[in-house]
Amino acid sequence: MNSRKDQLQAFDCLLTIMDELREKCPWDRKQTMETLRHLTIEETYELGDAILDNDLEEVKKELGDVLLHIVFYSKIGSEKGSFDIADVANSICDKLISRHPHIYADVEVENEADVKKNWENLKLKEGKKSVLEGVPRSLPALVKASRIQEKVAGVGFDWEEPQQVFDKVKEELEELQEEVKVQDQDKIEAEFGDVLFSMINYARFLKINPENALERTNKKFIKRFQYLEEKAKENKKPLSDMTLQEMDVFWEEAKKVD
Repeated sequence: MNSRKDQLQAFDCLLTIMDELREKCPWDRKQTMETLRHLTIEETYELGDAILDNDLEEVKKELGDVLLHIVFYSKIGSEKGSFDIADVANSICDKLISRHPHIYADVEVENEADVKKNWENLKLKEGKKSVLEGVPRSLPALVKASRIQEKVAGVGFDWEEPQQVFDKVKEELEELQEEVKVQDQDKIEAEFGDVLFSMINYARFLKINPENALERTNKKFIKRFQYLEEKAKENKKPLSDMTLQEMDVFWEEAKKVD
């Protein structure tokens, strides 16, 4: 691994390159925070994919892309006279120190749960009106639900046992089925949302990241379906001409290949 000196030199090199690109490259010179935003979101998702694939080489590359964006935003901030990369680093350093009084002060904690609870209480003392203020509005609904539940649990609004949460899942499923019988589409959607929300909560008690779990299933389904497509191609028979029974034979084969 690189020494701290090497790490600082590498970061200094990145800052120098950013200065040069901002001055000399027509594309880089034209960028604003607004034009970079969607690219940053895309890079973050690509990093997430690399992490799920456990591809450390790709994780390294994607982290570089995300780091570039952080430096880019900081450069634009400095041009506006608002902040620079030092301000960004100092800001997060100050936050980490203030949010970890069990390390940098005399607060005592027994476990991870205590740390999370202290974190949310400290945010309220810093002027936050709600523990939910830190949940970005633009998060995908599944991720947002998970973050909402984590945050309210951090201040004690939570179930005590996993079985209680599972019972809630079953209750919500029953309520969904009742609305399906009535065929009120608006209420069906509302109850379906409650089922998903309770399942995400149950995942938290099982110590499972629901986003990761669903993406794992997505990847598995894609792999199996593409196997089915290949087999259909080998047999020179379009999927649209195959019966479900014929497809199921290849589907079962795909499951064994996983």
